[in-house]
Amino acid sequence: MLGWLWTLIVGGILGWIAGLIISKDIPGGVIGNIIAGLVGASIGNALGLNIGPTVGGMSIIGTLLGAIILILIVSFIFGRLRK
Repeated sequence: MLGWLWTLIVGGILGWIAGLIISKDIPGGVIGNIIAGLVGASIGNALGLNIGPTVGGMSIIGTLLGAIILILIVSFIFGRLRK
């Protein structure tokens, strides 16, 4: 039980940091940040970016890079839909 909670917390923090790095917001606030962090970890793992220290079962650098990629894609799609 605590493992999932720790993963959600770390995913949320890393998703939030990724949003700060690229100065873009992901829709959904805290929930969006958690999703960006968790999906970012999956993207980072799929791209072979398992580098850096691991916290909550996620590579910090790989998760940040994956979350940045995800936020860029989501903000691009939402930007196109608004026009």
